[in-house]
Amino acid sequence: MRCSPSSITLLVLNLAFTIVGAHRSKSGWDLKDVKNIVSFGDSYTDENRLGYFINHNGSAPPVGWEQPVGLNTASGGLSWPRWASIYSNTTLYNYAVSGAVCSNRISPRFFASINAPFPDIAGYELPAFIADSKYVSPNGTKFFAGTPKDTVYAIWIGTNDLGNNAFLTDAQIPGKTLVDFVDCVYSTIAGLYANGGRYFVLLNLAPLQLLPQYATPAHGGLAATQYFPDKPANITEVSYRIWESVATVNDVYKYRTPFEVDISDQYENIHIANFDVNQLITDVYNQPEGYLNGTAPANVTGYINHCDLKGQNCVKQGGGDKAVADSYLWYDELHPSEQTDRIIAKEFVKVVGGESKYASYRESRV
Repeated sequence: MRCSPSSITLLVLNLAFTIVGAHRSKSGWDLKDVKNIVSFGDSYTDENRLGYFINHNGSAPPVGWEQPVGLNTASGGLSWPRWASIYSNTTLYNYAVSGAVCSNRISPRFFASINAPFPDIAGYELPAFIADSKYVSPNGTKFFAGTPKDTVYAIWIGTNDLGNNAFLTDAQIPGKTLVDFVDCVYSTIAGLYANGGRYFVLLNLAPLQLLPQYATPAHGGLAATQYFPDKPANITEVSYRIWESVATVNDVYKYRTPFEVDISDQYENIHIANFDVNQLITDVYNQPEGYLNGTAPANVTGYINHCDLKGQNCVKQGGGDKAVADSYLWYDELHPSEQTDRIIAKEFVKVVGGESKYASYRESRV
């Protein structure tokens, strides 16, 4: 049987990963005394940073801005990184911005409220953290007291990049592909590494095809939503297309991380954990009774907060009762519920502790 060039390449890479991996710890994670979590992403992670932009005519927070705890995020409550900081008794530095993509040079999304694209990771979030990490207040206090050995950096991005008004609807910059998106994600890690970061958790893409906004009709998919009012009529095609994109990117992550750590030879003493949050949420979807503990029957196709296509006249299931809300996987058509965020946060703490079944760990010590 003849092997194609691409097959040979994969065989060589797999052999290389196996040989190099034999000289490295399979757990690849020895962060024992984590004190700080630094998070980047979009509305799945944001607490209230986008709100600052909205309330200040599109201006970014100043260097050294003390971000308040977001009590009513896109989950309807606390965000997953806030819960993770509570569960792990750590300090959270959250740079995520609702609506963000990895780079506005790849898939910009315009936001009328600030008369500009949503602030992205490459152009705003990463530079904002780097500036904060070097900031010293007039009284001599450092804004960021983290060290390479006690800080973990979390990156969860892609919902907007792959969604409508971006790759899903062919609205990306002409010539840009999913490869460019993945490159941006790993460039973020490179930027943080250059600034002193050594421990990273990369959360993969959520199962977007299960969201009410993107699901098939048989799984509760909607004809239109407040976030996608002009959705094409063939919602099954939309669902399968975004599923394909998610599966592609997540599979690339599996191979790109070992390449970056083991083969590229550009990092010394770097640790990357790939957190398969896609599988975690899928498990909640398939076995909800083991995760959702509200007073209503477990619900993985419906959602809590129902609004019209303009995002107005919202009505919450159960009248806003938190006990009822804990029965839902989704808060609205596009976002996980606070209960789901708690599930993600608890597993994130296990990932950081080096003991999660949803994580794969790679390290380089040379």
